[in-house]
Amino acid sequence: MENLSLQHVPDDVPGTILLVNLTDGSHTHAQRGEIVLQPQPSTDPTDPLNRSRGWKSLNIGMVYLYTFVIGICTAAHFSILTQISVSAKISIGDLNLGTGLMQIMQGWCNLIWQPIAMTYGRRLVYVLTVVLSIGPVVWVPLGHGAGQWYAHRIILGVLCSSVEALPELSVQDLFFAHERGHYIALYAFVLFGSNFIAPFLAGFIADGAGWEWVMYFATIFLADDASEHNEQPATSASGCHGTEAGTATPRRSRLQKLALVTKLPGRPSHKHMAWQVWQSLTIPIFPNILWAGLLYGSNLALYSVINGTISMILGSSPYNFRPTMVGIAYLSPFVFGGAASIWAGKLADHLAIKLAKRNGGAREPEHRLWILSVSALMASGGMLIWGVGASQEAHYMVLIIGIGITTFGVVCASAISLAYATDCFEAMAGESFVSIMIIRNTIGFAFSYAITPWIDAMGLRDCFISVSLISFFCTYTFLAVIFWGKSWRRLSAKRYWQFVSLQSDTAGATSLGSSAN
Repeated sequence: MENLSLQHVPDDVPGTILLVNLTDGSHTHAQRGEIVLQPQPSTDPTDPLNRSRGWKSLNIGMVYLYTFVIGICTAAHFSILTQISVSAKISIGDLNLGTGLMQIMQGWCNLIWQPIAMTYGRRLVYVLTVVLSIGPVVWVPLGHGAGQWYAHRIILGVLCSSVEALPELSVQDLFFAHERGHYIALYAFVLFGSNFIAPFLAGFIADGAGWEWVMYFATIFLADDASEHNEQPATSASGCHGTEAGTATPRRSRLQKLALVTKLPGRPSHKHMAWQVWQSLTIPIFPNILWAGLLYGSNLALYSVINGTISMILGSSPYNFRPTMVGIAYLSPFVFGGAASIWAGKLADHLAIKLAKRNGGAREPEHRLWILSVSALMASGGMLIWGVGASQEAHYMVLIIGIGITTFGVVCASAISLAYATDCFEAMAGESFVSIMIIRNTIGFAFSYAITPWIDAMGLRDCFISVSLISFFCTYTFLAVIFWGKSWRRLSAKRYWQFVSLQSDTAGATSLGSSAN
């Protein structure tokens, strides 16, 4: 495949790119019918897009490892909520509220970590957040009462929030437009999959050594991951978008590559860091990004509802599951989540290419949204099976299959929302991810806060029917986005290209100042 980059002009519609060459050839195009590489790699051999497949796999693998370990430590308690409630004298409602507080901090605190990572390098944030997360995780078995539970959940949410928005940037740096959906879907699976593996392992640990050791083992995972990241070169050449095409990044020694702080030419200044924070807060006025956040958030709500009720439902009559069996139940969403990563990744990328061919070779971000037509039905249907089945005391396998089916839809919607945001406004993907996570986790907090009193007020059946209908309606708004999404992007074009111009000017000024010093 030949490298080709579209030359944008101010009236271009952001996100509409030439993905497949359908002409009979010229020196500026790939061979007829071939994929056009977007974006075009620079002439710099250290550009991540120019690296070998093995190098890319190693780097994205380290990012996935970070995601997995952070996911373990934030979700290890889900299958032992009943045990924590009895031992620490905290109600289930307060435990769920603490989880919601952690989620909201995971969204909003990306306003801190994302600019730091873009300015000083992602490795600093990866290592620092893993090491500092050990403290609040160890605190869990030592604390008592709702106040301490809220405190360490809030601190953990602050420290591990970067896992929500930073890894997606590595995918953008390493892979081309026609393959990003696959790797973003894998990230979504690792993120949610770790949240399912953690309770599975926690059940066995709790039954064998006591629930306190669940948290002690989680700290071992964190410490091991910190050492792995400290010994590896950066997880990708972060900040590569600040390097202009045709210029070479200065070669660095291995010792320089292992440094926690990396201030390369083209990285944002402190003033630009503050500007990035402001941009992340204003980006939701872009309708496409606002919708992506609402899609992710409404589906995260299903995940929050399941995690907030699975221990309560399966651990009580008529099921009376021990922690081990509650943990085993989490294998169902893990398996369905793996299938969802293929559906929302490889198949969605393939669908986008197929529809681009029908569209004269031009890919529209909305092409991949058709995948949601199936996942929306599964998410809401699975929630009905789980909630209504529990209210009718259905066989436990019915319930377990229900949460698996729901997870399929949740992972699909999560991956599609992130890939869609990247497709729409690539140059401001970092700020867009922060905005999406703020929206997503604020909605997640609302459901975590409300689910216990909601069940008390309406009962299991009516509560879960309501949740499933909300999810179904929110996800099926993708039909409106398919119809109006390009119009929204056209209306946002002027502001987007102003953003790109200002970003380029700032990066250029920073690079000039660095070389002068």
